[in-house]
Amino acid sequence: MIKTLLWDIDGTLLDFCKAEAYGIRKCFEIFNLGECTDEMLERYSKINRKYWEGLERNELTKSEVLHDRFVEFFGTEGINFDRINDFNDEYQIRLGDKVFFCENGLETVTALKGNVRQFAVTNGTIVAQKRKLAQSGLDKIFDGIFISDEIGFEKPSVDFFDAVQKEIGKFTPDEVMIIGDSLTSDIRGGNNAGILCCWYNPMNYENKTSLKIDYEIKNVAEIFNII
Repeated sequence: MIKTLLWDIDGTLLDFCKAEAYGIRKCFEIFNLGECTDEMLERYSKINRKYWEGLERNELTKSEVLHDRFVEFFGTEGINFDRINDFNDEYQIRLGDKVFFCENGLETVTALKGNVRQFAVTNGTIVAQKRKLAQSGLDKIFDGIFISDEIGFEKPSVDFFDAVQKEIGKFTPDEVMIIGDSLTSDIRGGNNAGILCCWYNPMNYENKTSLKIDYEIKNVAEIFNII
């Protein structure tokens, strides 16, 4: 019987793509960089994902990800701009300006409150994640929040999950489940921790990995069918 849910935030409960688009465009406005088109955003998203995946493989540090992704992006777009750190600092704030929930995200965790333990397990900066959680009201719903920058390790590292386990109690494999959209971060992390894994896959992507997936859902509300 599942008693504890570990929720990924970006891309699972909150629509990161919408927040990303808003944040980048707002920063372009603040720094007088002109228009950031849909095509530019698409190119940035691919660059950003590449750097985060490098972090998950321990090939990059967090500071390298936050800085170098924008260096590459501005270089790709032919934009002469060297205030990279200022841009990133502002971007972390703007990511939490507005809340965009994935379908049934808020309704699901609200309905589950008090019936199972629920914790946020999220990679990202303290500034961005705390603003998102506060703006969305999720900080009032969860029984606890674990942010990689505070823990000192990123998902999928077993050290991240060891830190979570130290705080909430020993993981009983069939009683704890992680729900997330990222195979490389959430599902691999769940495999590393030896817990149940639920892949949130609304776009019906193909799983080309050998990772163990216990459940696959396309809508967050499908969790009710599992627990």
